[in-house]
Amino acid sequence: MTPPPGLPALDAPRAALRAALLAHEPADAAEARDRDAMLALVTSEPSCFARTTFAPGHFTGSVFIFSAASGRVLLHHHRRLGRWLQMGGHDEGESDPAATALREGREESGLADLVLLSPSILDVDVHPIPPSPSRGEEAHSHFDVRYAAVTRSASSARADAAESLGLEWLPREEAALRMGEPGARRALAKAARLLGTPF
Repeated sequence: MTPPPGLPALDAPRAALRAALLAHEPADAAEARDRDAMLALVTSEPSCFARTTFAPGHFTGSVFIFSAASGRVLLHHHRRLGRWLQMGGHDEGESDPAATALREGREESGLADLVLLSPSILDVDVHPIPPSPSRGEEAHSHFDVRYAAVTRSASSARADAAESLGLEWLPREEAALRMGEPGARRALAKAARLLGTPF
């Protein structure tokens, strides 16, 4: 892949992510700042996908899962962080946030039939993660690349007890309130447009 004029050549996974980020249109100033931070990271850090890269952090992939039948979104009560979140997590060799998001979504929801609503990035968000001395992890940031997916087997959802305190299918407004952060509301509104339904 030939890099855009003025940009350095990267290895194939980083070049693919950079191209996807450049194609992504931020919805507001906060998302634009986060996209710019992601572009800086993918360009400057060869180990940007590794969970051991703590300064400033590393890429993660996450996915908002929607029921094809009801339009509700599935959230899990994250065991370590104590918050209601979409499914997602660390790269495990994919070097591709979309692949990471789908794998994590399937593992954390028990839903094997997830299909992305679009191969394009839904939303981007950079957020702080507290240190975890028991895991040898410093405080760092997750550079989270977010996608949306749909399932036709919502009743088959099962929590991964190692990761979640529970799962719940929620109307999108309730999900935004429970997550309690502007980036979640923004991403859910974008997903509603992909689904062709009002938020």
